[in-house]
Amino acid sequence: MPKDLAVGIHDLSFATGQLVLTHETLAAHNGTELGKYHVGIGQRSMSVPAADEDIVTMGAAAAAPILARHGADRIRTVIFATESSVDQAKAAGIHVHSLLSMPSATRVVELKQACYGGTAALQFAIGLVHRDPSQQVLVIASDVSKYELDQPGEATQGAAAVAMLISADPALVRIEEPSGVFTADIMDFWRPNYLTTALVDGKESVSAYLQAMDGAWKDYTEQGGRAFEEFAAFCYHQPFTKMAYKAHRALLESCGREVDEAEVVRAIGRTTAYNEDIGNSYTASVYLGLAALLDGSDDSDGSDGSDGSDGSDGSDGSDDSDDLTGRAIGLLSYGSGSVAEFFAAVPVPGYRSQLRSEQHREAISGRREIGYADYRERHEQAFPVDGGDHPAPRETTGPYRLAGLFGHKRVYEPR
Repeated sequence: MPKDLAVGIHDLSFATGQLVLTHETLAAHNGTELGKYHVGIGQRSMSVPAADEDIVTMGAAAAAPILARHGADRIRTVIFATESSVDQAKAAGIHVHSLLSMPSATRVVELKQACYGGTAALQFAIGLVHRDPSQQVLVIASDVSKYELDQPGEATQGAAAVAMLISADPALVRIEEPSGVFTADIMDFWRPNYLTTALVDGKESVSAYLQAMDGAWKDYTEQGGRAFEEFAAFCYHQPFTKMAYKAHRALLESCGREVDEAEVVRAIGRTTAYNEDIGNSYTASVYLGLAALLDGSDDSDGSDGSDGSDGSDGSDGSDDSDDLTGRAIGLLSYGSGSVAEFFAAVPVPGYRSQLRSEQHREAISGRREIGYADYRERHEQAFPVDGGDHPAPRETTGPYRLAGLFGHKRVYEPR
């Protein structure tokens, strides 16, 4: 195995719930000033799963375009990261493996550590590819965040899945080797097995996040990572999008740099575009930020280089100053409890031709808006636990659906 082998994200795709509750609707119900949502926490709406959607259907919907483009022959491992698991024993990824008709010669596992699980899956996948560069690993991070009604966390809810194909010689971004990590035993956010909604200490959670970020950054620098000024942009885990701004200001201060608000916006502004409309997606959150950043650098005016450029300078034929080719992006992944990791991703030449910008924007714009009464009823719905047959209403317009619970068994099917 070559020591300088490049491994990273070969392809990235995301899916979200079919329904949406706007914060205008939520504010009208509870009397909250809308600015507290739009400005205070930086959220505009939240994705809500349809009655026949969950982490499996979203995960399969996110992964399907990747398999359609690349096939499954080289995928020997599927790692499913979530904190919204549908079973205490069986990996949710096995349902996805079945829905996508993947080869039986595949290992499938599920990982958990709050919102950090997606990054753990990514790093484990990189290790597998380093061991055998001919193989690829499918990583899926899928979650539905849910809090008690009329509690502060309610406004940050959301649902989404990100699928990433990890490969040698990646076509999207390569992941650099130095990585900074941090762990501390903190009860800032948790969900006991007997509860369906998470418990959170808001102030403690913000404090724990910033402590973990600082520790991960310091470890990153001690491991020989890049200097702060070498990064073109930063992607942070976003339990709410304004947390990314808080985190970046704290990192600037930790590095002894002046906090210039224009510079903060330049560094992270584009990374919040998807999360502010989707809400918190736990394990998928930081990678929705990466998708938003990369899609925002897309040549969205439709130019194909027909202005005479032949791309001989190594670019894709566009002189767009937003091109991130070869420019380091810092990623900070945080999971309550708590674990954090800081590492760098570098977009490779031609990455913009691999983007799924239109698909991602349609996933958000195509959601059906629901009213508060409808949302509240959905929030409280749950399958009976009597072992009977309980079909799910046919509702999703996505490619896969949860057919129902039959004899304690979740059954999934193509729509």
